[in-house]
Amino acid sequence: MRSFLKICLLFLFIPMLAHGQSGVDTLSLESIFYDPLLAGNRPDIVSFSPNGSHIYYQANDSSMTEEELFQRPVKGGEQTLVADKVEQNFSVSPDRKKLFYLDEGDIWIANIDFSNKRKLVDTQSSEYGAEWSPDSDRIAYVQEGDIYIIDINNSKLTQVTNKDEDETGYSIEGWAGNHKLVLSQYDTSGYEEYYFPEYAGKYVEPGATRRGIARRVISIADLKKGEITQLLEKKGYVDTEISTDGLYLATDITGAPMKKRDVKVFNLESNKPTTVFEDSTDGWLYDTEIAFAPSGNKLMIHSEKDGWNHIYTVNPDGSQLHQHTKGAFEVPWAEWLNGAEIIYASTEVDPGERHVYRMDIDKNQTEKLTTETGFRQNFELSDDKSHVVYQYSYFNEPFELYSLNLTNNKDEKRLTQTIPDQFSQVDWQKEDYIRFTARDGETKLSMSILEPINKTQNSEHPVVVFVHGAGSLQNVYKGWSNNYYREYMFHQYLTAKGYYVIEVDYRHSTGYGREFREDVTDWMGKYETRDIIDGIDYLAEHYEQADTSRVGIYGGSYGGFMALYATSVAPNYFDAAAALRAVTNWENYYHTNPWYTQPRLGTPEADSVNFARSSPITYVEELEDPVLILHGLTDNNVGFQDAAQYIEELIQTGNKEFDMMMYPTERHSFQDPDAWYDEYSRIFDFFNKNLKSEDS
Repeated sequence: MRSFLKICLLFLFIPMLAHGQSGVDTLSLESIFYDPLLAGNRPDIVSFSPNGSHIYYQANDSSMTEEELFQRPVKGGEQTLVADKVEQNFSVSPDRKKLFYLDEGDIWIANIDFSNKRKLVDTQSSEYGAEWSPDSDRIAYVQEGDIYIIDINNSKLTQVTNKDEDETGYSIEGWAGNHKLVLSQYDTSGYEEYYFPEYAGKYVEPGATRRGIARRVISIADLKKGEITQLLEKKGYVDTEISTDGLYLATDITGAPMKKRDVKVFNLESNKPTTVFEDSTDGWLYDTEIAFAPSGNKLMIHSEKDGWNHIYTVNPDGSQLHQHTKGAFEVPWAEWLNGAEIIYASTEVDPGERHVYRMDIDKNQTEKLTTETGFRQNFELSDDKSHVVYQYSYFNEPFELYSLNLTNNKDEKRLTQTIPDQFSQVDWQKEDYIRFTARDGETKLSMSILEPINKTQNSEHPVVVFVHGAGSLQNVYKGWSNNYYREYMFHQYLTAKGYYVIEVDYRHSTGYGREFREDVTDWMGKYETRDIIDGIDYLAEHYEQADTSRVGIYGGSYGGFMALYATSVAPNYFDAAAALRAVTNWENYYHTNPWYTQPRLGTPEADSVNFARSSPITYVEELEDPVLILHGLTDNNVGFQDAAQYIEELIQTGNKEFDMMMYPTERHSFQDPDAWYDEYSRIFDFFNKNLKSEDS
């Protein structure tokens, strides 16, 4: 199962665009933010077809927002719409003879080609969380928090659990052999209630929601004995993996502060655990996953224990613990091919590149399978382990789907052609991808730089700094930004209007090792600001026409927080800040998103200093430059409360150099193109007003 620690962690008329570098200046805000999408709608992998011959993906062939389901052979071929008879959310039986899918809360069963459909479970309640038994004869599922099993041959129904009315419901982690089920419960009784009001309707809706960190309970149900035995209970995060033979259950356990990790393997004959791997940190654990090999009982573990995310394997009894990848690079994805081989992606070539490798752990041999420079992500391995499909991009080439045939190691093949013609009519400027050393003489930073188009001799140009959100995210790499594609195009628009645009993957970003990410622990904003300033200094030293006396900074969410923080504490470097959906008071965010805030800052009660010095609201009186506050009124991630509290502090300090706009029906991720357009029009006008000189 995917780790909970990866919890963490975002268009109308297209004018004719002239060819050549000067063509970028014909971009308009309308063409960036309204349908049809200038860059098209990036294809998202849904699944492989039941027989593994095709890949299903969401895309749109007219560049509109709404998507359809397409299919294409994994070996290459024509794109076709998926037939109506195909259901997206299906599960193929282990013997690959049948499949089931859920439709309007009922379970249907069919042949692997979706023929001979019949409704297997038909109730007034909804069924969910269904899982095939290893012998392909039964399906376990959840209904109203209890577990049931139905035999597909005779429709015999067995109720496994019978919870009390006020007891936490069960979910299915998986089958452990044909006669045991691993179950889990998420106890949210300790959650607290918060409100994100909605104002745009006829009446104000309170928008109540309950937030917190759940208590996890993992149990084993012995179907022969009719017994349920609790194996562990933990407030925090528990990931589980069951060995193919059903003899072992691995549990990856991390507490709420994300400081300590224990991987325990339970022998399901005795239900006794063995700790096979431990890790701890002063910061917070990240990108932790476990997986049993498809044959044998070797367990693969992802860990940053040596400072970088690498692959480890261990036996269920804790013996033969080995680290298989080593070095100052990351392994963001890995899966077993068989009992001795692992396919994985890594940044060994460069932090801004990801390539695919195959490794034989017995022979200690590694083979690089890709050669083209670029960034690869969202990997999907076929059930038969013959193909891996992923998204690939290079500078100014939006992500498309590619595949690798693992049976003969042929070159990677492009599967989709979804980039609209109008996109290629723009001569997009290729950013400068820079790796430079920070002021400490040791920390390496990644930065992208876009220069103004049509610079004239001896002219100087203002600078806009973009700050990515999430904190724990990588956005400077050798490819198209999937998380910030609108901003990617907006930055090209700014270059046509005479701006330099830079972005630094500051400390806290992922892809650069544990220490790089964790340096910000207990004081968010401090090191990020230093890194961004180091990027500005690098720009000033190497790009003589960049006027670093006129610098604007903007970003959303964590980027909005950073825009306000940096401008407040370093007024000599920043002259205007636009903050979108910004965290201004980390104590607010702790209460509604403790899973994010506690690992980084602690708790407000015990660590009030960390919260105060990390919050822009603390530095309002030190703010010297104009700010623009932009926030969705119904944002249920970073509540509008943060904007309201910050604005009130600005008013109370007599600060008149601010402007704001709220968006009554928008949440954290805007949906309405009109809202996107309005927001970025205001950002553009704000920078023009505060950064452009009269003669520029």
